[in-house]
Amino acid sequence: MIYHSTRDKQETAGSREAVLQGLCRDGGLFVSDELSDCRLDVEELLPLSYKETAKRIFGLLLGDYSSQELSEGVEEAYGSTFSAPEVTPLTRIGENWLLELYHGPTSAFKDVALCMLPQLMSKALSGTGKRVMIVTATSGDTGKAALNGFRDVKDVAITVFYPEGKVSDIQRLQMITQEGENVAVCGIRGNFDDAQSAVKTVFSSGAGAELEKEGIFLSSANSINVGRLIPQVVYYFEAYKALRNQGVIRKGECIDFCVPTGNFGDVLAGYYGKLMGLPIRHLIVASNENNVLTDFIRSGIYDRNRPFHKTISPSMDILISSNLERMLYYMSGGDVELIRSLMQDLKEKGRFQIGGELLERIQEVFPAGCADDEKTRAGIRRAYEVEGRLIDPHTAVGYQVMQEKGEKGVPCVLLSTASPYKFCRDVYEALFGPLSGEADGFAYMDALREKTGVEPPEPLKALRGKTELHKDVIDPGEIGGYVMKKAMEKLGSET
Repeated sequence: MIYHSTRDKQETAGSREAVLQGLCRDGGLFVSDELSDCRLDVEELLPLSYKETAKRIFGLLLGDYSSQELSEGVEEAYGSTFSAPEVTPLTRIGENWLLELYHGPTSAFKDVALCMLPQLMSKALSGTGKRVMIVTATSGDTGKAALNGFRDVKDVAITVFYPEGKVSDIQRLQMITQEGENVAVCGIRGNFDDAQSAVKTVFSSGAGAELEKEGIFLSSANSINVGRLIPQVVYYFEAYKALRNQGVIRKGECIDFCVPTGNFGDVLAGYYGKLMGLPIRHLIVASNENNVLTDFIRSGIYDRNRPFHKTISPSMDILISSNLERMLYYMSGGDVELIRSLMQDLKEKGRFQIGGELLERIQEVFPAGCADDEKTRAGIRRAYEVEGRLIDPHTAVGYQVMQEKGEKGVPCVLLSTASPYKFCRDVYEALFGPLSGEADGFAYMDALREKTGVEPPEPLKALRGKTELHKDVIDPGEIGGYVMKKAMEKLGSET
């Protein structure tokens, strides 16, 4: 399978190089025109385990890797790292279904991909003599999952930037207590978009060229990296398989998915599944109060020139959704000139507009809705009091949108995003009101466990008392210099 930029079909790479490079040199994202030819017969997958299904999908989409490499990578990623034997169990939530994606080592859905990406990266590096600095911006969950996945991986270092003061107490602790000789974590004065834009600039600036002289290459662990996106396709097939195996749907019947999303990566993975033959009718896009995606899908106008809202679902506090570019590429029939023009408008004007048949095609597949903090809290309460489910604020955004956009008679699968204990303060306050005094995240963790009887995940409980190892905070404009400094510290000069 050949990958190329969304903005120029002449910039090509095989899957190994696409994984190593992360972002295209022209600022575009790697896509493949062969994707819709990689169709899978879902019926043949029904008896397979999660790992077996993953190998089938990876074998199609990552063809530069040998069968042995993929088998070893899948075993390392999913053999014993998830607390649920199914990896991503499907359970009931009212009349619909919840895909539990929070059973990994950092209690967030990002684990599913970020346990596999280091395997793909290290195997692609083997024998090349290259060293890689992973540079990643996070709105909360990607950071810890990437740090955990790449910790002490040979010939790889990782630097994570997060928006200072705009992640939950537990998310911040997960990152700043991260151990490992090859890791760096830094807060950014600004929001996620500021961090993400600055990181993208590093890839196209002189910093990358300077590091290459030292034998160090930049890459990313965000969902702009195709090696991060592809592992997320697997759990869409797993959800469908579970409904078929439980007799909820018959052969060929379509289902809907509802996906809380900010950067459009999680929902895009579902669209990849649809292109590969998965009977998906709708992929419902659920946004929080930063509803730039909802407005775009309804109107065709993407406009990031709007107030930024700090919400209780901080991982979705995003106004520049990177993976939307990939969706636009496929929906436009691979029109690189259009994509290049739209992305130039977004960069220069902060907005772009589409219409006509392109917008209609998008609306047909991606209905959209949003929930502000008030609705999100109401979703947390309803899920707990009516359905008996404790959910985090991001999942609650999707839960509320699913109530509005789901259709009776069509099974809908809500993708969860994280353990509620990653956001225990906001979950507790939505259910029971605030604790008195200066209560920290652990006080809320204890109180939530006592009130609900639901145990926090072990990795989150283990944060208590850990030493804060990473205390740097910088302005977005300093990211390039910081990356170069950390790359030299962690990987050193080529000998």
